[in-house]
This record gives sequence, C-alpha cells and structure tokens, in this order.
Amino acid sequence: MSQSQPSPASSPQTEDGTEPRLTPQKPHLSEVLVITGMSGAGRTTTAHALEDDGWYVVENMPPQLLPTLAEFVARSPEAFERLAMVVDVRSRAYYADLRTALNTLSMNGLECRILFLDADDDVLVRRFEARRRPHPRQGNARLLDGIQAERETLAELKERAHLVLDTSDINVHGLVREVTGLFSDEGRPPLRLTVMSFGFKYGLPTDANFLADMRFIPNPHWVPGLRPHTGMDEPVSQYVLGQPGVMEFIDTYVQMLTPVFEGYQRENKHYATVAVGCTGGKHRSVAVVRELAARLAENPAVAVHEVHRDMGRE
Repeated sequence: MSQSQPSPASSPQTEDGTEPRLTPQKPHLSEVLVITGMSGAGRTTTAHALEDDGWYVVENMPPQLLPTLAEFVARSPEAFERLAMVVDVRSRAYYADLRTALNTLSMNGLECRILFLDADDDVLVRRFEARRRPHPRQGNARLLDGIQAERETLAELKERAHLVLDTSDINVHGLVREVTGLFSDEGRPPLRLTVMSFGFKYGLPTDANFLADMRFIPNPHWVPGLRPHTGMDEPVSQYVLGQPGVMEFIDTYVQMLTPVFEGYQRENKHYATVAVGCTGGKHRSVAVVRELAARLAENPAVAVHEVHRDMGRE
C-alpha cells in the first residue's frame, strides 16, 4: 500500500486574504527632484522654498556629479527621502551629461522627476536688467541673444520634464506658495496631476500619461464670432461644451481616470499628466481642459495643476 502524503500546511494569510509570497514587497525609495530651466525663471527661489519645507537641497550641481550622488542616495534612501538637485544646463554637452545621470538614477531604482522653470523672454530680460547682471549665455552679444541661445539648448529637456512651471506672472512670494502647494508634505495630496491643453500641429507632449483628442468637436475657428477668442472665454466654452457628446465624454473620462489615480497612489506614483489636444490648442482643448480640471479637482486625493501649452502661439 502506498503511504499517503501529508497535506501541505496552509499558507499564512495577510489581512486582505492574500498569501505573503504574492504580496509585492516594495523597497524604500527616495523621491528625487531635479530642478532646472531658464536662468532667471526662479530656480534659486524654488530651491529655498523646498529647503524650508524639509527637502535636502543641493544647489548648482554639475550634471557630471549626479551619478555619484545617485549611487550614494541609493545606498541610504532613508536618509534622503526627499532630495532636490538644482542643475544648471548651460550647453548641449551638459545636457548629454544630465541625460546619462538621469538614466543612472533610474537604474538605481530611484523615482526621479524633472521640474522645469520657464518664463517669457521679455520677463527674463526685465529680471536680468533689474539685477544688472549678464546672462550666463550672453557673452559679447545682447541679453536677448543669450536667452534665446539657452532656450534652444533646453528645448529637449523641457519636453522631457514631468512638470513645467511658468513663472512669468508670478512674483517671488507667489512662486514660494506655488512650489509649497505642489511639493509640501503637510496636507499634500499623494498625486500631483497636470491637466494640459495642446495643439496637435505643434507636436505631441512627450510627458503625457494620458492623451485625448478633441478634434471630434466642431472647430470654433470656423465661427467668425468665436475665432478671435480662446477656450478661456465664456462664448467659446459654452459653444464647445454644448456640442453633442462633449459632456458625456468628460463624465466618462473622469470615471475612467478615478481608479487609475487610486492605483497610482498605491504604487507611490506622485506625478501624472493628462493631455487634451485639438488642432491649434486654442479653442476646444482649452475649454475641455478647464472643465476636466475642475471636475478632477473635486477628488481630495489629487492636486490639479492646469496648463495651456500652446495657447497664444498662433
């Protein structure tokens, strides 16, 4: 007679009923924020605001040193739960070094995000003239030439950024409030969401987690009374949102995103971008983004930041 085999011992269960071996065991990760952008757009103010909020901040970090710092942080993540590095990218060679460094951070298992600070050229000119300091890329040329040279160098990095913050209409105190609201631990929702309008003719946003196409809506551009206006104006907004299927789309989209955001929070994903496009990024996408952002902001677990990437480019 064959001897019966003992029945396997029952596996211990977690509180939710799953076996421990099937429950993901996540390592402790540091949140690494790379602060970069245009000179004069507020990098130093941003760094000081984060430092006051408890971040460990390293200013004027050469990109070449980021891999070394990344290796150090990877060995001691508990000591650097929130690390911000201000990086000045003044040349294409510096950007190549930064790209290599960011790849190193990713391979070390660190959550790395890029905050790009920007401002209009005329605003940057006024700021540099007020300080009576030359632009770092100016050389013997005009101040505006230096700004334009830097903007060209940083164009690819701006496209790669997880969050672009335009400081053109923000003073120092307003920038501190904006940064604190986005990155403060105190009362901070776990997910910071950018809802962005854009124009397809200017290219797709490379940092979008979700992309929606509003070209199914009749274009206000072909309505003479609406053409000069934007989706920020009430006549355009009423026209766009009143078209058949638009509010149904927004209702469904909000419902679809809700469980996704909940999953992002469980996976410790702190940033996401929802991009909404139309042909030029002036009418339809702007109106829908305003309504969508307002609806998503009703979720207390999400902090919504509204951006209109291409409005005014036509």
